[in-house]
Formats: sequence, C-alpha cells, structure tokens
Amino acid sequence: MADTYLTINKISEGLYKEKGSKFLSFAIPVRTVEEIKAIIEEKRKLYHDARHVCFAYILGPEGKEFRANDDGEPSGTAGRPMLGVLQSNNLTNTLLVIVRYFGGTKLGTSGLINAYKESASNAIANNEIIEKTIDKVLVIHFEYPFLNEIMKIVKEEEPTILNQAFDMECSMTLSIRQRDYDRLKNKLEQASINLKSILKIEEEQ
Repeated sequence: MADTYLTINKISEGLYKEKGSKFLSFAIPVRTVEEIKAIIEEKRKLYHDARHVCFAYILGPEGKEFRANDDGEPSGTAGRPMLGVLQSNNLTNTLLVIVRYFGGTKLGTSGLINAYKESASNAIANNEIIEKTIDKVLVIHFEYPFLNEIMKIVKEEEPTILNQAFDMECSMTLSIRQRDYDRLKNKLEQASINLKSILKIEEEQ
C-alpha cells in the first residue's frame, strides 16, 4: 500500500481568455472541507461582479473525497473538467477555483469545457507538484528514568518530535511515516518490557 501522495505546495494563478470571456483560475493547497468553504466564500465576495465562481477539489491521501461545482454553468461544463485536471495530475488536498467574467458571446458546451480545462491547467502549471508522505502520530507517556532509552530509539528511527515534556512523568508526541510506524511502536514496547518500565502509547488520528 502506497504511503505517499501528490499535492501542490503553494497558491498559484492562471488566466485564460476566449471570445471576450475571461477565466481567472486559482490552485490552492487545502486539507479540510471547512477550509475550502471559507476560501470559496472569500472568492465570491472578492469577485462579486463575476458571472460564475466554479470549483473542484480532491481531499485525503487516497483522494476519496471530491466535489465539482458548476455554479450556474451548464451541467458538466465547468466543475467536471476542473476535477479532471486534478485527477489527470494525480493530485489531492488541492482546490481549484475559476472565476468567469462573461464576454458577451456564448462559448457552447465544448467551448466551455475546453475553457475551464485550459484555465485549470494553467493554474496547475504555475505551481509545483510535490510528493508527501502519509504520517501517523503517537503520544508516549513514560517515567523519567526511561528517558535515555526513549531518546536512543528516537535517534534511530528519526520521527518528527511534535511536542515533548520532561518531568517525573514525561511525554512525547511523535510523527513518523506510516510504513515505519509499527517498527517504532514495537521498539518502544520492547524497550519498556526489557527495562520493566511503564510505557503508555496513544495513537492519534
């Protein structure tokens, strides 16, 4: 099972013009539906004089959550081709927003599909596609005398330390690539058994 996915690393813009109509496109890295709703609302306020503000997005490491919206354009002529651009680039955690200013001449179904596809492609082309790992987070609680052994394992496995607190009762929050998670957890559990030390491990979703 793959533990990586492709996404974009910044906000980028594109511009496409056809028969007087102007299409402003935006490619935006996102993580949640709530974040997406706020961005779309912001774009609609900013471009309140535009005829349409269409969008498409894909979320999640496996790209299972997605949506396309035509915002009044003929069904399937805006959101769907935008979604197709995301899918053809194997992107997730990415939002495409396209603002259309009508130029007075209708483009027809095929013309609209092509315009939204080209506009979306322009925004992606002006970005950078990056590969990210799917990570898992665990929180460990342990007694202070166990600290040296914990740090030894952390140094070996190289997880990212998100948070740590050292007292008589210590805790660390670690993030590690999904494929390496079980190995790290097993090492920690085995060390706890060997040292007869109490170790509590919590997995965060």
